[in-house]
Amino acid sequence: MYAIIKTGGKQYKVEKGVGLVVEKLKGVEAGQEVILKEVLLLADGEKLTVGKPVIESASVVAKVVSQKRDPKVLVFKRKPKKGYKKLQGHRQYVTELEIMEINT
Repeated sequence: MYAIIKTGGKQYKVEKGVGLVVEKLKGVEAGQEVILKEVLLLADGEKLTVGKPVIESASVVAKVVSQKRDPKVLVFKRKPKKGYKKLQGHRQYVTELEIMEINT
């Protein structure tokens, strides 16, 4: 059984017991459980349910493993023949989840 959920403007395929790293979820601490209600698709063996746009009765329960930051991404800008160089780094805040169950 798997589901397609939407969080942080992105879509993720989730299964029970699998880890997932998503955009930062505000107001949650490590060890808490969160309920993700934007379920776009449910697949249970041969049965496939597609939401229009979401499935109202479905939800995914996940446990917050940690709130952390991704590794640094370096952005380097350069203009030829002008001597212009700029190096900039960015670290995105993320939430690490473990999927506990998928409710239909």
